[in-house]
Amino acid sequence: MKQIHFLWHFGKQQALSCIFPVLIFTALLIAKVTQIPMLPDYDFILIVCIVGQWLMLRLRLESRDELIVICVFHIIGLVLELFKVRMGSWSYPQDAYSKWFGVPLYSGFMYASVASYLCQAWRRLQVGIVNWPSAWMTVPLGAAIYLNFMTHHYWLDLRWWLTAALFPVFWRTSVTYVVQHRTYRMPLILSFVLIGFFIWVAENISTYLGAWQYPDQAAKWTLVHLGKISSWFLLVIVSFIIVAQLKHVKTTPHKAVSQETGPL
Repeated sequence: MKQIHFLWHFGKQQALSCIFPVLIFTALLIAKVTQIPMLPDYDFILIVCIVGQWLMLRLRLESRDELIVICVFHIIGLVLELFKVRMGSWSYPQDAYSKWFGVPLYSGFMYASVASYLCQAWRRLQVGIVNWPSAWMTVPLGAAIYLNFMTHHYWLDLRWWLTAALFPVFWRTSVTYVVQHRTYRMPLILSFVLIGFFIWVAENISTYLGAWQYPDQAAKWTLVHLGKISSWFLLVIVSFIIVAQLKHVKTTPHKAVSQETGPL
């Protein structure tokens, strides 16, 4: 029974942390099954995202600090989208008033939804970090991972070298989270893998609903290549580093571990 109560409470908190991603999925589903007169699908999704973000702030489901983090992700994601679409990595085939150089402005909200999940889960599960590395290691690594998404089109693809670099940087780092007043602990890299996998699952749902389109999905929808999990794994690391740094992670003494950050 304890395991069932644990899974129920943990699943409930995870579901509540996914409010904004679920909102985007709902908008995508509505856009797929119906056509709003005089309003292109991408513009409808953008309006839903903006209104949803406003409501979350208004209803205090999200703090102003969390909104700042989400806005940062929106900008970072939009820059990456502009570059990737230009390089032909994927496309947005429908017309819209809010498209800019082939990229609809709602696309930044898809990256922001990852930040929204991280912020919500961090607060709801009282996440803490044990042995978080110094900023001089995490920030350059995060920047290198992000830039490699673009520079590999012109130079070497360093993704596996960067993946290898994660282990010496984060090998001592773990996350703690609280479920029903009990604290649990997980290796940080394992959490990156799990989140990356579930984002890949979400990506398959998104492409099926027409959020964007990979070249091999032009004729008909196909499952997104498994190799994309590694891309999401690395993007989650960038996301986690940004959230941690913007929330001013500070180390504090802890009797059970040598160094731990408290809930952000």
